[in-house]
Amino acid sequence: MNSDAAGPLQRLSALGQSVWVDNLSRESIRGGHLQELIDDFAVVGATSNPTIFEKAMTAGDAYDEQLHELLEQGSSVEDCFWELAKQDIREACDLFRPVWDGGSGRDGYVSLEVDPRLAYDTLETFREAISLHEAVDRPNLMVKIPATKPGLAAIEDVIAKGRSINVTLIFALRRYAEVAESYIRGIERLVAEGGDPRKVASVASFFVSRIDTETDRRLDELDPAHRQEELKGKLAIANAKLAYAHYLEAFSGPRWEFLASKGATPQRVLWASTSTKNPAYPDVMYVEELIGPDTVDTMPEETIKAYQDHGQPQPRLTQGLDEAQAVFAALERAGVDYEDITETLEREGVEKFADSFDQLMQALSAKRESLAPA
Repeated sequence: MNSDAAGPLQRLSALGQSVWVDNLSRESIRGGHLQELIDDFAVVGATSNPTIFEKAMTAGDAYDEQLHELLEQGSSVEDCFWELAKQDIREACDLFRPVWDGGSGRDGYVSLEVDPRLAYDTLETFREAISLHEAVDRPNLMVKIPATKPGLAAIEDVIAKGRSINVTLIFALRRYAEVAESYIRGIERLVAEGGDPRKVASVASFFVSRIDTETDRRLDELDPAHRQEELKGKLAIANAKLAYAHYLEAFSGPRWEFLASKGATPQRVLWASTSTKNPAYPDVMYVEELIGPDTVDTMPEETIKAYQDHGQPQPRLTQGLDEAQAVFAALERAGVDYEDITETLEREGVEKFADSFDQLMQALSAKRESLAPA
């Protein structure tokens, strides 16, 4: 596509932001739909999570043949899920492999999450992340690990083993700083042990719209005399802009330059949860305001298509930092507790994915029974 005909997503990509799709299913992989997103919508990666797999595996019959084979082998419901998921991820990795090859490993990644019930178990998270990398056996796989406190140590350990990681469920600036530090320490250990950091990529998935949903709810609960409507819909973008400012600081200076000289690449910030939850807000506001170099935006398909239709890409990510700081100060004065918001969202995020995993196990169990011979 020449530059005159480039759509908003292609222009966004030219500004240094990679578009990944926040969805995955066997039907889209095998039916050509995912390839269409790559060809026509500048999509260069994909992410999955237990909620996405729950929707994909319980709808239609795309998984029935493999599920029937696993049933005949006597596989447990949980083993069935992992075999189905790993097959999807392998096929998606193969579809994105030309992107990965063509960009020297910058993009073309597909993410698969560890069992969300392990979010507070460092050792088991580490073991499962390594196991998934070995089982999928694709260089463009990223294993997702939640950014809980116990997750931070697992992230460092997996990076130190030379494996690529997507760190998910980041809400707080302090936690993001800890994630970046875990990545850098992991790379330092890898280099010290003679490993090759050029084979490692990582993104830090910083969640956006959920911040506003929770903050707006708390603003609504304030005494009407003190309620400040003008603060609604402001914290998520301010939060993300300050996170990016920390990214620029963390991945510069002598400590990082030494690692870069060995071939290490920065852990890019990935904007997650970028669909607009509040219908009163513009449908692409969380994409529009967070465009900048060396970032990733993982969008649900409806947001991808909305942006291609009427997005207006400009590099806005480093603008308005003073205003961002002012949002934090105004919310504090209003009595809205930022630390409590982010801690609540992290806890609820882990619970949501664990609940989806449990629901998926129940749905697969029911589906397995329906496929069993009478």
